[in-house]
Amino acid sequence: MKLINACFIAFATYSRIPVPQVEWNERNMKYSFCFFPLIGAFVGAALLVLDWVCGFFGFGRTLFAAAAAALPALLTGGIHMDGFCDTSDALASHAPRERKLEILKDSNVGAFAVIRLCLFYLLYFGALSQISSRGLGVAAAGFVLSRALSGFAVVRFRAAKKDGMAAAFRDAAHRSTVSAVMAAFAALAAGAMVWAAPVAGACALMAALAVFAYYRVMSYRVFGGVTGDLAGWFLSLCELWIVWGAVMGEGVARLWI
Repeated sequence: MKLINACFIAFATYSRIPVPQVEWNERNMKYSFCFFPLIGAFVGAALLVLDWVCGFFGFGRTLFAAAAAALPALLTGGIHMDGFCDTSDALASHAPRERKLEILKDSNVGAFAVIRLCLFYLLYFGALSQISSRGLGVAAAGFVLSRALSGFAVVRFRAAKKDGMAAAFRDAAHRSTVSAVMAAFAALAAGAMVWAAPVAGACALMAALAVFAYYRVMSYRVFGGVTGDLAGWFLSLCELWIVWGAVMGEGVARLWI
């Protein structure tokens, strides 16, 4: 029952998927992060179903790309994009570290967040309009990988502050167990990406790891550690570059044929 409650907390927090409401306490939250990548599996499966539905009804790739770009936010409630916007404003402020951390907590959206959000969806839409069905398999597995890496960072990277949602999950988590589960999910997702399309999957995997390395360096240097908003920023950026990595990998594969 403890693991079921932990799963419900993860889905209730990081998705719009209806689940029974359970009490937020240390016992139920201890392993809740272990189920975080399963939300990515749900989003990835929905993406593949959307591709099949569009193909069945003969819809063009433009319509598919528009729906696919909106799909993650619709299924998660946009919680990660909120972190992307807050972090974009903070990074663009060029203010001292303390002020940047204050901007992360500010509920208002600045001009730089709007600009970068528009650029994000423009690039995401463009890549999804070009990706093949096998490349979509890479992208689907990428939703699991991004959450596994993000969850690993939350429990293992230095925290920039002691309050907030990420801190609550980190403090309640059984860190060694969560870290091991995140590593296992990351390995499975990486294997699935390469299996779905070897060249495209390998390129997408390298792109995800490059973003993860940049996330570690940037968060420590600029913010002094990670926060929930930074975790959302990383997850969103990672998924964007996974799709672009898959598209570029498919281009490279075509040159070899």
